[in-house]
Amino acid sequence: MTSLVRAFLAAEAASFYAAALLHSGLIAASHAHWKAATAESVIGTVLLLGLLWTFVNPASSRTAGLAAQAFALFGTCVGIFTIIIGIGPRSPLDYALHTGFIALLVTGLTRVWRHSDWIATHA
Repeated sequence: MTSLVRAFLAAEAASFYAAALLHSGLIAASHAHWKAATAESVIGTVLLLGLLWTFVNPASSRTAGLAAQAFALFGTCVGIFTIIIGIGPRSPLDYALHTGFIALLVTGLTRVWRHSDWIATHA
């Protein structure tokens, strides 16, 4: 279970940090948007803290994973809302990023949640 949580948290944190680099203008100046970069950095940091917590207290890795991923999903939904109302960046790349974030986070949450349910019913 702990390795599953760690794998998802690491992939998710890396994804959000990559998007933050993109929106900071370091990868492509045409996609610079400092508010998006800040939000993605905060979300990436929460995911990274969740990952680090699994090393500090492996017994609570499920809780840490679910909490960090839920926060990230909420933050991503806020990002989608900003796109819809015209505040956030609205390029095709931004749509793709948010679609990818949602897919990865929902998959991670589902896998972590169901994996622990399977363990509980088969222990």
